[in-house]
Amino acid sequence: MNDSIIQLSGLTKRYGSLTAVDNLNLSIGKGEIFGLLGPNGAGKTTSILMMLGLTEPNEGTAYVCGHNAIRNPIDVKKRVGYLPDSVGFYDNMTALENLRFIARLNGLSETEAQTRSTEMLRTVGLAHAAHKKTATYSRGMKQRLGLADVLIKQPDVIILDEPTLGIDPSGVNEFLLLIKQLSREQGLTVLLSSHHLHQVQRVCDRVGIFVGGKLLVEGNIQTLARDLLKKEGYTTTVVLQTVEETSLQQIKADLEKLQGFQTLSVNENVLELETTADITPEIVRTMVKHGADIIGLQRKEYSLDDIYEKYFEDH
Repeated sequence: MNDSIIQLSGLTKRYGSLTAVDNLNLSIGKGEIFGLLGPNGAGKTTSILMMLGLTEPNEGTAYVCGHNAIRNPIDVKKRVGYLPDSVGFYDNMTALENLRFIARLNGLSETEAQTRSTEMLRTVGLAHAAHKKTATYSRGMKQRLGLADVLIKQPDVIILDEPTLGIDPSGVNEFLLLIKQLSREQGLTVLLSSHHLHQVQRVCDRVGIFVGGKLLVEGNIQTLARDLLKKEGYTTTVVLQTVEETSLQQIKADLEKLQGFQTLSVNENVLELETTADITPEIVRTMVKHGADIIGLQRKEYSLDDIYEKYFEDH
């Protein structure tokens, strides 16, 4: 996953006075699942269109699979599969017929098209519905068929733009598990654009938070949470079984002397400390020294929801 397969440098797109994408710099490694996370209108789809060579940037470059997406868009399209948020098929044709047609458009022979289409339907779990017309397909089934569509040419990269919109929760789970499985088994690089935080958190190796046309931060969730802790400070909550007032005053006096201490609030037998560093061991040692019986201890952790909200609020 060290080899960069998507490399975006200074990518900028303006529509008149509106800057839809502002100086986007991003590197995605081979075999990685990257989540581009942001609200509708953040510039995610515009960024994807520039990666595919479907719209030209005002500034910057987009290299995908070693090809300049603006100068050599056909070479990029040969290596990349793109699944938009809504997929269209010929409703009067079966799933197998649709895939065979797409396979022929991608240059496969009739025999290869039949074999590959059957294989792809099996891969995405639609073998049982291969001969049903797509007009009868549910939204979730159509998204699976769309995935088979983008896989038919055996791409190195697949780009999924809000792929789970309108799918029921169980269908979403199955779809995301399938994406992760395909990436791991086939070494596929996946760029998943979404505004559903919990879905991104479940499958992505790294995420980028995209707001107002800008990529505010990117990294794995653990790293982003750790960085936010360093920025916002640490909150540690300690629950004591019982504590005498004299001991409590001594505990408070010693806690205030700890390096990194900021504030302390006490509500009966619950103490909440805010510190500039993780000094949990020192907190525990201080309390044990004074004979306090600790029955609960928790340090605040940041989820992707917290991380997203923080960056979204600040911008």
